[in-house]
Amino acid sequence: MAQPYGMAGRLAAAFVNSKLTPLFILASMALGALAVVALPREEEPQIIVPMVDVLVEMPGATPADVEQRVTRPMEQLLWEVPGVEYVYSTSSAGRSMVVVRFKVGEPEEAALVRLNQKLSSNVDRIPPGVIGPLVKSRSIDDVPILAVTLWSLRYGDDQLRTLAAQLRDAIAEVPDVSEVTLIGGRPRQVGVNVDPARLAAYGLDPLAVQQAIGRTNARGTTSGPVAGGQMTGLDAGSRLRTADEVRNVVVTSSGGRPVLVGDVADVVDGDAEPTSYVIFSSRDEGAHPAVTIAVAKRKGTNAIDVSHHVTQKLETLKGTLVPSDVHVTITRDYGETAAEKSNELLWHMLLAVLSVSALIWLVLGKREAAVVLIAIPVTLALTLFMFFLYGYTLNRITLFALIFSIGILVDDAIVVVENIVRHARMRTGEPNGLAAIALRAVDEVGNPTILATLAVVAAILPMAFVGGLMGPYMRPIPVGASAAMVFSLVVAFVVTPWAAVRLLKPAAHHDHGQEDLFTRLYRRVMGPLIASGRMRLLFLMGVAVLLAAAVALVPLKLVTVKMLPFDNKSEFQVMVDLPDGTALETTARVASALTAAALEDPAVVDVQQYVGTSAPYNFNGLVRHYFLRRAPHLADLQVNLLPKGERSEQSHEVARRVRDRLLPIATSFGATIQVAEVPPGPPVLQTLVAEVYGPDPARRMAVAAQVKAIFEQTPDVVDTDWYVEAPHPKVTLVVDGEKAAAAGLSAAAVAAVVRMAGSGEIVGLLHDDQSREDVPIVIRLPRAERSLETIQSLRLSGTRPVAIGELTSAVRTQEDPSLYHKNLQSVTYVTGDLAGQNESPVYAILRMNEAIARLTLPEGYGLDVFNATQPFDTSKYAMKWDGEWHITIEVFRDLGLAFAAVLLLIYVLVVGWFQSFTTPLLIMAAIPFSLAGILPAHAAMGAFFTATSMIGFIAGAGIVVRNSIILVDFIELRRRDGVPLDQAVVDAGAVRFRPMALTAAAVIVGAGVILFDPIFQGLAISLMAGEVASLLLSRMAVPVLYYMAKRHERTGPAAASVPAEAVL
Repeated sequence: MAQPYGMAGRLAAAFVNSKLTPLFILASMALGALAVVALPREEEPQIIVPMVDVLVEMPGATPADVEQRVTRPMEQLLWEVPGVEYVYSTSSAGRSMVVVRFKVGEPEEAALVRLNQKLSSNVDRIPPGVIGPLVKSRSIDDVPILAVTLWSLRYGDDQLRTLAAQLRDAIAEVPDVSEVTLIGGRPRQVGVNVDPARLAAYGLDPLAVQQAIGRTNARGTTSGPVAGGQMTGLDAGSRLRTADEVRNVVVTSSGGRPVLVGDVADVVDGDAEPTSYVIFSSRDEGAHPAVTIAVAKRKGTNAIDVSHHVTQKLETLKGTLVPSDVHVTITRDYGETAAEKSNELLWHMLLAVLSVSALIWLVLGKREAAVVLIAIPVTLALTLFMFFLYGYTLNRITLFALIFSIGILVDDAIVVVENIVRHARMRTGEPNGLAAIALRAVDEVGNPTILATLAVVAAILPMAFVGGLMGPYMRPIPVGASAAMVFSLVVAFVVTPWAAVRLLKPAAHHDHGQEDLFTRLYRRVMGPLIASGRMRLLFLMGVAVLLAAAVALVPLKLVTVKMLPFDNKSEFQVMVDLPDGTALETTARVASALTAAALEDPAVVDVQQYVGTSAPYNFNGLVRHYFLRRAPHLADLQVNLLPKGERSEQSHEVARRVRDRLLPIATSFGATIQVAEVPPGPPVLQTLVAEVYGPDPARRMAVAAQVKAIFEQTPDVVDTDWYVEAPHPKVTLVVDGEKAAAAGLSAAAVAAVVRMAGSGEIVGLLHDDQSREDVPIVIRLPRAERSLETIQSLRLSGTRPVAIGELTSAVRTQEDPSLYHKNLQSVTYVTGDLAGQNESPVYAILRMNEAIARLTLPEGYGLDVFNATQPFDTSKYAMKWDGEWHITIEVFRDLGLAFAAVLLLIYVLVVGWFQSFTTPLLIMAAIPFSLAGILPAHAAMGAFFTATSMIGFIAGAGIVVRNSIILVDFIELRRRDGVPLDQAVVDAGAVRFRPMALTAAAVIVGAGVILFDPIFQGLAISLMAGEVASLLLSRMAVPVLYYMAKRHERTGPAAASVPAEAVL
């Protein structure tokens, strides 16, 4: 009497001849196609990290005053907001900026509402003289996906700016475009350049001119009178529409005639004075003024489509709005790079599917390969649809998750197909043909396959709980792979038997008892090994020595640890910093010299210079707040490289070479540079960041200087800098209160005139209906007369005309440096990067820790070094490592905890199945064996052991356990039949070796397509080398260990803990 089927057998029986099965296949493929079409495509995953900048001004206050009056109270309030992870603050002269970063994954809108509510409910605490707060939210959607640079041999930057303003309006019309920003060019402006001599001649001061223009450029609207049942609109006042109207504004009257603005000032309708320069430089065309249009997209939209539509729009405007002699160069296109990456990965995924199918064809046959070839797309399609439901985008991580899954998800189909083929070749005595054989075969391996699949899911899924910025970046891998494994299990029991019955041929002859060469070789090796205790001991000792030798590669630095390897992009930035107070023109000259040197590199296509303003930022720049780099002494160089297919070198090698070329030039000008590459994972403030804490600013700065010196003396540490401004002079005009009062003037009036004369004051707008941008009316001194002596000679109209120099005394001091806080603690940052022999921060930090440990502070104690948390005792000087090191610790800590959870979950699953506390330990003993292949393979490839390597190791642990479960389950089945233990362990290895070798080969072939990807190379190496090592070692070690543990137990039904529904 046939035994009833188990769960797997019943499921297979329900669908093996059902008409619903082909419909299920078609529906799955349709859902997958829908997901591919509907999923937004991006190059990188969207990491939700709500960031908010809160800007407050306190004119005239020193950094210390701003810190006490504004920054501390405000950051204490913001620290109270639920969900806040970090509060960074900067207190500068006259202004405070607080950056609030919420925990990863916090809903952006809810976070912003909570923050605004906290600020608005405490408005009454704002001290007098403080302006603000201005709240600006920042998110990854603010990052421009497209940068369009306009440059010309004929037109200047002012004309390009006018054209760019018109293009901005046209681009904004494109669906799903979010923010369009103009960078560079001089906008139109009406300048009112007051003449001190003419003002004095009429007894006027600049304030009188300002007030006259403001009073004239005013207009009000009200409801007019009602006459005859009709209401007439009523306006009063005037609007200044032209420079002539500004020139004719009446300031006062003298000698019975009006004194006009044009009598005391030169009114010029022209371009604003340059506050920044944008220059496009290429090797062939030279350097030309330029304007860049940066385009961002809406949240959740397809970057490829938005980019394509904007470029299409630009093409339609060429020859009409855009003159033929204006070049429109795309200097950033993340839509194109996303399309290139997604198409490349989709091709790799297809290649992996075909490679695995070809492998099965070679080993099992073409019909068996066809069965598996049906199962793979169905599983992938369902996984893609799950991504769609989960709200993921189609990016490099989600696609890598699918490619990574291919080698694993075929395991279930391979085990089922191989068992069907094996049963078909045996004398099964089934009267109903191949369908009955398939059901019997599925039922036999069903329960252990379910357990083994759950073990793989248990190995992969805990990695989804990695915290920090790296968590959401890598989460699609465990989520996608776990979903793929569950779907593959369903497909193996539903689709695979149905396809096998229709595609496989019943065996024409029986070859029961015939074994292939590898099986015979396995029996020949394992027989003596099981029989001899001495050989067993020598074998296990040899495995232990191999494992120890492999692990020793890490302390020997033959395998180096890094969070993520360097990516291969087609761009990087060079941040140029000159001393504070450097003139814009000097900075431009330095930037031009650096650009010329960069263009000498054959891999560099073009360079955009952004002097006094920031380049279009990426996610890295968003976190580092590069968009705030707007000062005359700062410059950004955007370096664009040849496409990846046209150069043999990685972008990191080019960046290193360019840095070496630029560094001597920058040093000769007294500038510092930082080469900012696009990071492969979550961005940080800098690769190396030392946060120095302590109570006294001067002493803290002295300690930071010592740490900075250690940075500079450490090999391979480059781009060393610190967040301390270089001393630069400042002149303070101190108002004599008695003299000012005697003249009928206030200190505020003196300060207003000084500010107006120096930096200028916007007194209103020119109301030109045809202008696309605001046209401000700016009053100030002519540029040639903008000196301290001229400002001091300006006369103010009080009870009597008096010069500013008579009311004030000039005090020359140094500008106070900015003060920084992190999570309410005072801090000084020291930063650096790595380039050279060893570019992992782990080893540089270990070397620097030795030097820091030798420091002795005047306070009589050493400098405590923290890694994961800030110092608790703020009364002592201490240091914390941050940057990539912090994320490295966070990631490997969480992966280690995930691995511990993996071991626990697998143990519980296997105990529940085998009802034994020792059997799971025997199965899990094979997990470390994969390291014997993983670490030497990393050393041989010269690859970093990265977070993706760790993910591959953990996933490989699940595969190893899966195969061991199937192996031990077969041993238990054979023992239940009364087969002696020594023969059972050999039989199990011999019978199950081929499907295990086949699944291992499938994993290797599936991972092989990503072996040379710069980011996921470590994952591929871990899977491939780990599978080879575990196949060769654990397939022998597990039977040996099982035999050694069970050889004193009795054989028989009582010893069999597995309720097998079918036996051989």
